[in-house]
Amino acid sequence: MVQGTTSDAGKSTLVAGLCRLLRRRGVKVAPFKPQNMALNSAVTVDGGEIGRAQALQAMASGLAPHTDFNPILLKPSSNSRAQVVVQGKALTELEAAAFFGPEAAHYKGLAMEAVLDSFSRLQGEYAALVVEGAGSPAEINLRANDIANMGFAEAVDCPVILIADIDRGGVFAHLVGTLALLSDSERERVKGLVINRFRGDLSLLAPGIDWLEQHTGKPVLGVLPYIEDLQLDAEDALPRSLSQNLNQNLNQNLNQNLNQNLNQNECQPVARVGLRVGILVYPRISNHTDFDPLLQHPALECQFLAINKLEVEDLQGFDLLILPGCKNVRADLELLRSRGMDKAIARHLRYGGKLIGICGGYQMLGLELDDPLGVEHDAGASEGLGLLPLITEFKRDKTLLNVSGELRLLGQTAAIQGYEIHCGQSQLLTQGPRPLSLRDSDGTPSRDGGCLSQDGAIFGTYLHGLFDSPEACDLLLAWAGLSEQGKAVDLAARREAELERLADVCEQHLDLQRLATLLPLALN
Repeated sequence: MVQGTTSDAGKSTLVAGLCRLLRRRGVKVAPFKPQNMALNSAVTVDGGEIGRAQALQAMASGLAPHTDFNPILLKPSSNSRAQVVVQGKALTELEAAAFFGPEAAHYKGLAMEAVLDSFSRLQGEYAALVVEGAGSPAEINLRANDIANMGFAEAVDCPVILIADIDRGGVFAHLVGTLALLSDSERERVKGLVINRFRGDLSLLAPGIDWLEQHTGKPVLGVLPYIEDLQLDAEDALPRSLSQNLNQNLNQNLNQNLNQNLNQNECQPVARVGLRVGILVYPRISNHTDFDPLLQHPALECQFLAINKLEVEDLQGFDLLILPGCKNVRADLELLRSRGMDKAIARHLRYGGKLIGICGGYQMLGLELDDPLGVEHDAGASEGLGLLPLITEFKRDKTLLNVSGELRLLGQTAAIQGYEIHCGQSQLLTQGPRPLSLRDSDGTPSRDGGCLSQDGAIFGTYLHGLFDSPEACDLLLAWAGLSEQGKAVDLAARREAELERLADVCEQHLDLQRLATLLPLALN
């Protein structure tokens, strides 16, 4: 099990690297994360949903994503409330106190049953399991009934590797402090330490490593370097560089290159060419990995735009605006309106700009959003932006589909595939242009292929992964006004190459002889 001294220490990255390393050594391996809190999720082969990082780790293992890889997924809908997904299915919405507070024992007991059930199945099928913890195991206020870190490791008698991020600073304090806050049995369970994101001359770190091993009695299993421009699917949050600098360069010709990658989070400026794309960021944005192909496109200037910091004039000059998915559509729509973004979007369309809404963003584009059961938060109804002829009602049962089909625009057709995750069910009131023809994995036609406005300027769909296919991405960007075609990235091929690169780094910089005592690395 890989546990971290902090969030974003590199747990997801190390698990993915170890899974790929084991796979290419012929070991039948699978990833596992008992509990994840994330708004980036993926649809599984068995019709559920799991965290995006576990889907990536499954790909690293050569597997299709499965609900057993992440049996508990918490999807926040506000600062104190989250949807609880158990073995792929959304069961309920809970306030934080119900899951983490004094009365949490009941829910945590049920959750641990699901975790152990999934883990037991995987143990019977795979030669190796690489488990990812959540946050830090030293969160004193969350220790009771823990299922995410040491509580799980103790329950299944699992050895632990502790990873820390030296790029944050304070790496020795992080490691020593975390170990100090563990119980004796938990501390004994930690079999080694890993330092992540190191830059510079490793010989300068050697005295610190010697002291660390002597002080803790734990071997340092490796020092992983800061991997430049590693492009892998984000687990959840937008990168630290984005949260610090969002909207500071709205009118500069920069390609922000803001893709969350698990080892490199800096913006690389390039001269502006082609199309200017703005992606509106709400507080509860979900599945922002939809836009990785745009952030990596050489002919785009692509920026994330935090709506809680925007002014109306900040949307001027964009060729394409995108409303992404979110976990609390009505609340985020209310914030969007309060910032005057509805007026800014209308102005953008008047001046010939294009607009795409995906999932929750698609629902916002309609006439009405009705949540009579309080599925996302408070029961009630909201007026939509009125840009597409649809109404949406939120249901308890969530749509979870892997789909494929054709995209038709500008008299051309491109193959497309992706997934749908949504509680809202939308009804089109008029029969306008339908740019997507989609089928699920069983060949059943999707109930909603999205729609195109009568003037051809607004595109709405439930499809996540809209830009993943290079051919579909090229066609969508041509519709948005990009003249340069054939430059869209093949996301699947790039992901595969990046996983291989990550495994190479792990093989070079980890002590495989020591790791072989914990994992079947087949060194001989």
